Parts: sequence; C-alpha cells; structure tokens
Amino acid sequence: MNDELYMTRALELATLGRGFVSPNPLVGCVIVHDDRMGPRIIGEGWHKRYGEAHAEVDAVRSVQAEDAHLLPAATVYVTLEPCSHFGKTPPCADLLIEKRVWRVVICNNDPNPLVAGRGLAKLRAAGITVETGILAEKGRDLNRRFFTQMEQQRPYIMLKWAETADGFIGGPNGQAVAISGPLAQRMVHRWRSEEPAIMVGTNTARIDNPRLNVRLWNGPNPTRIVIDKAGQLSPSLHVFDGSQPTLCYTYQPARIETTTTFIQLSERDALLPQLMADLHGRGLQSVLVEGGAALLTSLLDANLWDEMRVFRSPMLLQQGVKAPSVQGRLMSRKQVGNDELSVYRVL
Repeated sequence: MNDELYMTRALELATLGRGFVSPNPLVGCVIVHDDRMGPRIIGEGWHKRYGEAHAEVDAVRSVQAEDAHLLPAATVYVTLEPCSHFGKTPPCADLLIEKRVWRVVICNNDPNPLVAGRGLAKLRAAGITVETGILAEKGRDLNRRFFTQMEQQRPYIMLKWAETADGFIGGPNGQAVAISGPLAQRMVHRWRSEEPAIMVGTNTARIDNPRLNVRLWNGPNPTRIVIDKAGQLSPSLHVFDGSQPTLCYTYQPARIETTTTFIQLSERDALLPQLMADLHGRGLQSVLVEGGAALLTSLLDANLWDEMRVFRSPMLLQQGVKAPSVQGRLMSRKQVGNDELSVYRVL
C-alpha cells in the first residue's frame, strides 16, 4: 500500500481540529483494508474537541457494521503515537489491540512523557506490526505548537503585525492607524479562533482599546493576555469587560474579578521568563501576539518567538512608530487583498 498517500489523508483530517483541541495535539486517523480488489478506506476520524474521543476512537466508530470484521486485517494510519495512559479518555493503544488490527503506521512519536514510546511498546507487545516516521517532517510541522510546548516548556509564540510600505506600525506618538485591509483583518480573526491565547502590551491595550475576540470568523474566542506591570490600565477597557477569559500580568497584588485573573509577577526576576512559565503551567499551547512595538521587540530581543506573520500595506505614513525588523527564514509570501502577507520562522 502507499503509506504516504494514506498518511497525507490522515494529516489533512488532523487539521480539522484546529482551534478546538488545544492543549492536545492535532491528530488524524485513517483505517485501510487491502484485499484482492485493492486497498479501500473503511474508517476515518480526527480529534474533534479537547476532552472528547481521540482520532483512533473516532475512526473506529466510523467503520460501518458490515466492515467491522475487516479490522483485524486492516492498517491504521495515525499522525501521532497512540496514547497508552488514561487521561480524559481511555488509552487508544488498548482500543487498537482490542480490535486486533494487524498493522499501525505512525507519523510522529509522542514527546509527552506520559506516552513517549509506551504506546508503541504496548502495540508491539500485542503482536501488532508498527512502523514510524512516515511523513514525520510534515507531522512535526502540523503539531509544531504541541512539540514546542512539550520540548521547550513554553507556548509556541507567533508575532503578528501590519506595517506600511515605509515601515511603520503606528502613527506619531503611537496613534492607532488602520493599516491592513478588510481581507487581512478577516484572516487575523480566523487566526484568533485557531489559537488558545492572544497577547498585547500595555500601550496597545490603552491606545487601541482592542476587544481581542473573534468577530469576523466563526470560532472560539481566545484567552486574552494583557501586560500591565504598573497596574495603570483603566478597568473600563474592553479587555477587562468580562466577556472572555483574561489574564493580566502585573506587579500589583494578585486577584480575580469575574473572568479576569490578575497574576502578580516578581519585580526581582525578568518578566518574560515568568510569563512563559506561567502560561505553560496553564496549558496554553500557543500565543498570538498582536503588539505593540515594545512587546514585539522585547520578545524578539529575548529570542522568545517561533513564527512571524507580517502584513505589508501599500499605505505610506512617513512618520510614526517603526515596525520591528523581520527575522528568521521566509516560509511563504502571498497577496491578501491589497496587502502582502509574509510568514517567517526561526532559523
């Protein structure tokens, strides 16, 4: 059988869970039976929502009753090593053993210490043929947020900004200026729906008064993250309206007000390492950072970023707040309405 073909399909299915499964990884699964008539997909599934059935369970459930007897002769393609422990759901490795499938093909091993090879060992001990590493690079790219969370003990950080053709992201004295066009704005709202958290600094929260929610796309609102070291932001700002979970990092005493949690930082330690450690501890797998210039620059200077998404508009400002300098490796560039979107990753 063409293992790469069916793994490609499993990777496509995995993307359908984006925005709904964090802090779990994106996982897809395809079940294929091969006989004298040739290979045929008899089941497909993906992890649809955190706390609900994993991809393997979803795929097995999709197998029609008249095909259930084919499972012992089927190959299961799954994008990540089947779990071997009881979490919010039972171990997927146990389900595959129970169904007596003869072969399991895996894209990536799971870096989670609760799994980390145990799923593979359990399957092999049951006599199931196991193969790994099929399209491993594509699988790692798909789950780059999950791998960063597990391996670096911090969220995957995406920096986003819009700049004019002459390199400004704001007007004089930080004045808010609408730089990107409607298609770019709609795309940003889609991104917000796909990431568990969104972050801004003090000046952006005060000057732009953003809502940081999803309005131009269908999807869940992210957790809002605001940095307010001196506790100077007005409680009347949109970010404190109680409409969605919000984390505010400050040097002021910790407290909770409706859906807003104020987290006290130590003034003796660097802010960003404390911030990353706390976000990791809360299980926030990735953060979309929407500025402003001071926060973006501090993350760049500290090398605490993984991806950069930059819109460039044909607009000219001639003066104002300079955009950060782009870094990393250019991954893609495309036109979005009148704006040009460039995506970079750390080298």
